[in-house]
Amino acid sequence: MTPLSPASTADASHTSPEQEPALRRGESPGRGRVGLLIHQIRYEQLSFWRNPQAVIFTFLLPVIVVTIFGAVFGGDEKQDFFFGMSGMEYYTPTIAAVSVLGACYGQLAIVLSTRRQTGLLKRLRATPLPAWVYFVGLLVHCVLVSLVDVVLVIGVGALYGVALPTHWTALALTLVLGAASFCALGAGVASLVRSAEAAPALVQFIQFPLVFISGSYFPIHAGVLNTIAGLLPVKPFNEAMLAPFTHGGGYQLKELGVLAAWGVLGALVAVRRFRWDPRPE
Repeated sequence: MTPLSPASTADASHTSPEQEPALRRGESPGRGRVGLLIHQIRYEQLSFWRNPQAVIFTFLLPVIVVTIFGAVFGGDEKQDFFFGMSGMEYYTPTIAAVSVLGACYGQLAIVLSTRRQTGLLKRLRATPLPAWVYFVGLLVHCVLVSLVDVVLVIGVGALYGVALPTHWTALALTLVLGAASFCALGAGVASLVRSAEAAPALVQFIQFPLVFISGSYFPIHAGVLNTIAGLLPVKPFNEAMLAPFTHGGGYQLKELGVLAAWGVLGALVAVRRFRWDPRPE
């Protein structure tokens, strides 16, 4: 069972009168809101890094995939099939995008479902830790994990001759917005899952088709399919990640707008349907 966060174990039953206002505001005695948030982020990071299986699959799988693609599509020959880019120029940002999707949407949906079923969320809700601190801590944790993932994938791409991004601020904005949107979608999916056992299947049921029709693993040249995928969150994220790797590519406002809209939708579903206690069988 996952241990309860140290940030959420304040005992409200043994407090002095001067400590009670802080507890009513959702703060632990002697710890401000910023301190609580930093502590929660640290807790999530420690929990993640102390789980070798989670670390290996989160970081190793994208590196293996981009390495295999590098062996298959190595070279700097531009091809029409890859929209005027070389194979690795195309796959480096798209595999980086898939790693962010997995670290935020997939991981968060499964973690929240598991913590709810084990009763951790119910116990945490009874503590003074504010809900926003808990979820912002998860969000920042996912962004940090995604950042490491993206750096690793870009590093492998550089070994195969892929030039570094030409617009780092656009890449950073895309990464943060993408991570936030997929975290919101992950929380939304977690609010709909009835059991932790069903979470991985539901996550893959949604993620697997989206990744393929969005051109993550091979370019899609069908106009109708591209139009449909463009209204979903993964393809806009792919295109926004691709742009900084092309000469003159920068902010993709249309794609970022679609991505943000899906994030808002996921957040609304999560707020409306999220449960802290296990669902009755």
